[in-house]
Amino acid sequence: MNPTTDLSKKVISVPYIDQTRLWPTGCESVSTVMLLQYLGIDISVEEFVRHLPKYSLKEEGAVLIGADPNEYFIGSPDDPESYGCYAPVICKTLNHIFTEKRLPFRAENVSGLSTDSLLKNYIDKDIPVIYWATIDLKASFQGTPWLLYSPEGRPFTWRANEHCMLLTGYDPDHLHFNDPWHNHGAIAYDRQLVLDRHAEMFSMAVVVTAFNQ
Repeated sequence: MNPTTDLSKKVISVPYIDQTRLWPTGCESVSTVMLLQYLGIDISVEEFVRHLPKYSLKEEGAVLIGADPNEYFIGSPDDPESYGCYAPVICKTLNHIFTEKRLPFRAENVSGLSTDSLLKNYIDKDIPVIYWATIDLKASFQGTPWLLYSPEGRPFTWRANEHCMLLTGYDPDHLHFNDPWHNHGAIAYDRQLVLDRHAEMFSMAVVVTAFNQ
């Protein structure tokens, strides 16, 4: 937990986990467990995934029926054909685990908060941020469509290339991450490109703080 001391650069040292072999679509879970291990919480990716609410797409005729990724992980993190989930799912799962284990932490969905605010309010206080962008910072695009299983059956379209990483720091030109995809490790990405991809993924982010913070 020793950040750099240069005021123009700060990088938090966080335990790294690669998702590629065991959790090919589990970037959200793996990034979250890296954060939990940084906080000193003894939890594995397997245990976190057991708590994760999951829902697989189903075919009804020529139509796919599924859940809202704001409520469920679509598929399973160990299945390469699965999709993923959005910030509310991770936030809810974290708070369920904290309650079950009686841990003095809380998760907050801070989606929509500017990245500069995330850096100031959390990274500068040694709090890594669960942060949505895209795989290898490639452009996102309209992916698989399905109908939500709610009574209204409203249409939903998955945003393809969705990815989640753990934001750990910054320097003047880059944002620093633990990126679990293809064992990228602790890596610096072009700041503006990250901001663009983060916006494409609805500026989603989740933080974990202690009750006394």
